[in-house]
Amino acid sequence: MSNKKYSLMLHKASIAAGVIEVHAPFDRSVIAEVETASADHIDQAMIIAYSLYRDKSRWIPLHKRIEILEKTAHIMSQDQERLAIEAAREGGKPLIDSKVEVARAIDGIHLCIETLKSDQGEVIPMGMSLSSEKRIAITQKEPIGVVVAVSAFNHPLNLIVHQVAAAVAAGCPVIVKPAEDTPISCLNFVNILWQAGLPTEWCQAVIPESIAVAEKLVTDARVGFFSFIGSAKVGWMLRSKLAPGVRCALEHGGAAPVIVAEDADLDLAIAKLGKGGFYHAGQVCVSVQRIFAHTKVFDSVVEKLSTYAQQQRIGDPTLAETEVGPLIRPAELQRIDAWVSEAKSEGAECNIGGNAISETCYECTVLSKPSSNSKVSTTEIFGPVVCVYDFEDIDKALLQANALPFSFQAAVFTRNIDTAMHVYKHIDASAVMLNDHTAFRIDGMPFAGLKQSGLGVGGIPYTIEDMQVNKMLVMHSPNL
Repeated sequence: MSNKKYSLMLHKASIAAGVIEVHAPFDRSVIAEVETASADHIDQAMIIAYSLYRDKSRWIPLHKRIEILEKTAHIMSQDQERLAIEAAREGGKPLIDSKVEVARAIDGIHLCIETLKSDQGEVIPMGMSLSSEKRIAITQKEPIGVVVAVSAFNHPLNLIVHQVAAAVAAGCPVIVKPAEDTPISCLNFVNILWQAGLPTEWCQAVIPESIAVAEKLVTDARVGFFSFIGSAKVGWMLRSKLAPGVRCALEHGGAAPVIVAEDADLDLAIAKLGKGGFYHAGQVCVSVQRIFAHTKVFDSVVEKLSTYAQQQRIGDPTLAETEVGPLIRPAELQRIDAWVSEAKSEGAECNIGGNAISETCYECTVLSKPSSNSKVSTTEIFGPVVCVYDFEDIDKALLQANALPFSFQAAVFTRNIDTAMHVYKHIDASAVMLNDHTAFRIDGMPFAGLKQSGLGVGGIPYTIEDMQVNKMLVMHSPNL
């Protein structure tokens, strides 16, 4: 597959600020060149988007949005194989999983359509007091304004659908900035939207030439809603710089905890935990990271999980047989290797893995009993490393699980409903999986980081709701 060149995807074409190279994370080969945007490009894109929002005569009617999304899903369905291969090449997620991502992205478009078809306002009760008699009140949906979406590398197509397709469904003009490591899937998707009939001014994509230019995009006072998926450090910093009145949703990561009770079905647990821990080389915001196993099953969990890790086929993500691909860039491998070395020096036992295979591929690694102060215990690893701790008292395990300033999805493996309910009640999480891994998700369910893990609720129907305003009309008539 030859290298492609991507021009600025703006409504009004102009000379680019520069060009960046996109590297395949597996072998660091150049797979694309993408033009970058200057501060002037950003300002022009925002002028266009904001003028669309302010001129309500130009808003895209509901039936037309549905038509565009239906055509988008059709085009994507006809091109699934190419979309999956390009996502695997640029992001490093194995082809088998990238195909699932493309299928999910198409389902996400259909979910946007279903949401629109059932999207409705409400009737507000009136007449229950003297002051409200002879009145009827209803609400209808309106777009909140210009959406600026900043996305992450790890699901380069599906995350864009969650942010951009939701904005299109909500009727908002949108400007999207994909991750510089993985812009191809985003640019492909924007192009598909244009092919499907979305006027180019309603969705523009930019790769800013610098961090300062990217920040200019996010902090512009004309932004109505800011959607961010990425690191907590960057997300919370950008939120602090938003213009007054700008709404936002932040999706960060965590250090997902799992409780494995003494009565757990270990064969089921290991299959789930192995997938949840090593899927996409651990580069998932709710990846299994901290497993608290009862002392009676601790040794078995470590042994079986280590066997699972050893059996994973690591390599080129575009090959059908690959199960675990590379880290997104060499610096991430170096960081993970340093954290594993630190954990070992602080008392952890490395049961399997712990070594680099190449510049970006790292062995699936199992650490047992790392110090509670080690980075692998306190910070999101975002790599193919799973930590296993032992416990006798489940409440002490829950205290340790809850000790971090992150809270996202969690899990418990047990055959006992009372144990399951105890963990569900006491563990810090927005969602608890019973006998499943922490990375389980379907695109219509609420998906929310708590504490430092995020702000607001993700999931396509919830995102569309966030990007709309419930506008109320109160009607007064003496004949009511």
